[in-house]
Amino acid sequence: MSFLAGLLRGKNEPLLVLDIGTEVAKALVFFVHEKEKKGIIVGTGKVWQRRGNMQSGAVSDISGVIATCREAIEMAVQQANVKKVKRAIIGVAGELVKGTTTTVHYERKRPEVRIELSELKDIIRKVQEKAYERIRKQLAWETGQDDIEIELVNAAIIDVRIDGYQVTNPLGFQGRDVSVSVFNAYAPMVHLGAIQTIAEELRVELLSIAAEPYAVARSVDYEDLLDFSAIFVDIGGGTTDIAVVRNGGLEGTKMFALGGRAFTKRLSQELGIGLDEAEKLKINYAEGRLGEDVTAKLEEILRNDCHVWLSGVELSLVEFAEADVLPSKILLCGGGSALPGIKRALMSPEWTKNLPFAKAPTVSFLQPRDVSRMMDSTNSLKTPQDVTPMGLANLAIDMLGEEKILSNILKRVVEDIQRQR
Repeated sequence: MSFLAGLLRGKNEPLLVLDIGTEVAKALVFFVHEKEKKGIIVGTGKVWQRRGNMQSGAVSDISGVIATCREAIEMAVQQANVKKVKRAIIGVAGELVKGTTTTVHYERKRPEVRIELSELKDIIRKVQEKAYERIRKQLAWETGQDDIEIELVNAAIIDVRIDGYQVTNPLGFQGRDVSVSVFNAYAPMVHLGAIQTIAEELRVELLSIAAEPYAVARSVDYEDLLDFSAIFVDIGGGTTDIAVVRNGGLEGTKMFALGGRAFTKRLSQELGIGLDEAEKLKINYAEGRLGEDVTAKLEEILRNDCHVWLSGVELSLVEFAEADVLPSKILLCGGGSALPGIKRALMSPEWTKNLPFAKAPTVSFLQPRDVSRMMDSTNSLKTPQDVTPMGLANLAIDMLGEEKILSNILKRVVEDIQRQR
């Protein structure tokens, strides 16, 4: 354990991250160093899910997931050498988790009057109501259920402008045209209810449920925030999560139900072997441990699946392409990203022809060292699949820190709206 991690003991309570994946449940125990605004990871645990526990990123067997998570938590707690953790942040994914940035343009009747709190709250309320109806209609269309119940997972103010000028706090400013952009992620109540039940059974208080692509996109420290644009692609066991960041602002997220498990099933079918054996073979292939002949054979077997997966990426990006040119930087993470065919497929020129990329995209991997404000004292988080749980931990630092004025206003507006529904 590092010296800094040792200093944290007794001063702050340990916190827990749970990344409940389709294939693997990951647990992190960490402390937040309030003065340094950093998270220190002191314990990790990874346990494979039993078949049937999860389906396309969503919980399908609550008791099975609880057992797996409990085992992962025990591993992390033991390594951290703490008695227990009381509060947790849990990630949520799945193709029915919808994230989008909604912008409302508001023309003030008296531009010479300074903007006050009540007026700002009214503008933010309009944004939230518009976002709720937009996402609810989208989910109703996709599921065929007109009365589908959804709940807010994440909300964050992305951009505020007054007469075209960007401001961080509009209170006290004068101006005629005010635009506020808020990112919201919603999920069906049935999904969030399962997560809440899991937390209750594990006897941890939920600090937050967070949309995983949101956490990943927020995890990177951009050198020049206003110029940073990228497409984040997190490939898990059952889903692929995509987040698009333009000019430092998270424009939205998309998810589709195709991940590493589909490639495992393909190998199992084509080679006539069990799923567990196929999973081990896939991992050895991804890590370059197989001979040339076997590698070439597996590459051929998985080639079509990589192209099907790439079609999912292309379809997911179509909506973002309607607004502006797409970012040319693609950042990969998640266990499924290790398959060699994934990066090759993204670097092929054919799929970009129908999308408005300003130039040919570059593809690189996010690594644990890229996650800002997080230190791994265990030295066990070394691959792109560790980025998501670390990103969730990174979010917790903001949640526990001093609230900014706009974030506090947004929180109060959201609470008011939820009470009225």
